[in-house]
Amino acid sequence: MHNKGLDVKPDTLLDAIVIIGADIMINPHKDIDWNEVWKEQMKQNRASGPGRDCARIWESRDSAQRFWNMCQEERRRIDKTIWETDTTTQSRVLDIGAGPGTLAIPFAQKVAHVTAVEPADGMVGVMQEKMAEFGAQNISVVQKRWEDVDVKRDLQPPYDVVIASFSLGMMDIQTAIEKMAMASSKYVYLYHFAGETSWDRMWSDLWPKLHGVEYNSGPKCDVLYNVLYHMGIYPHIHTFRLQHNQRYSSVEEAASALWPQAQADTGEKKAILRDFLARNLQEENGALVLPGSSIRVKMWWQK
Repeated sequence: MHNKGLDVKPDTLLDAIVIIGADIMINPHKDIDWNEVWKEQMKQNRASGPGRDCARIWESRDSAQRFWNMCQEERRRIDKTIWETDTTTQSRVLDIGAGPGTLAIPFAQKVAHVTAVEPADGMVGVMQEKMAEFGAQNISVVQKRWEDVDVKRDLQPPYDVVIASFSLGMMDIQTAIEKMAMASSKYVYLYHFAGETSWDRMWSDLWPKLHGVEYNSGPKCDVLYNVLYHMGIYPHIHTFRLQHNQRYSSVEEAASALWPQAQADTGEKKAILRDFLARNLQEENGALVLPGSSIRVKMWWQK
């Protein structure tokens, strides 16, 4: 696969608009490098939001355990993801950005082998605990960022399924996808976001108050699709909405959990975060809930 020039078609991309003086000219032949669009949006997000280092957010065991607990409230979504992925008892699965084993462990109960790639210490620690708890002995863990993985040296390709579920935080997404395709013998599944998420709205409100700069969200599925299109990949697409509530026992617990992402490193910033949470947490069955929802997109293709 390679990135090739694009003849813009009305049913695929908006025509490029070139503004010269007071005139607006439509240039239907102008190429757009969507990988560069992805990179630029990633740079802006990392420079003005909590996404500057995803792995560091999940270094602590407490954060990783909280993430596992939240995902268990989404069991229907997880079971649906496993069920909808084309596997057999003989399949080998590569899970990129595996977190605490949210998908890797249920996959391991269905397939022959799972390789889980995950860089964060906290996530890997919780995943290993859950592997022992569920008797998942057919998982091998590669503690690296996907960008640093050498497919031939660090992995055991080919894999029947390569999946990256809401873990596309790579700066060079085209190179990342090329490596996924290299590791796969059959399927690649990508899950990402469409439109503004609940945390985009939260950080858009909080970030200027905390740090004096506007928050910029990361690239969404529109950019991802166009990167794939330029690579000659035309994926199946399924869109769905997902509720994801974060539960805490107190405002203080919620604030402590979000301090690393908020980069609230002073008393003043912590007070701003506490005030936001006090206004937005909702009581539900004896707990405080930070409600959230987002539109998700599943893209997949067979090689």
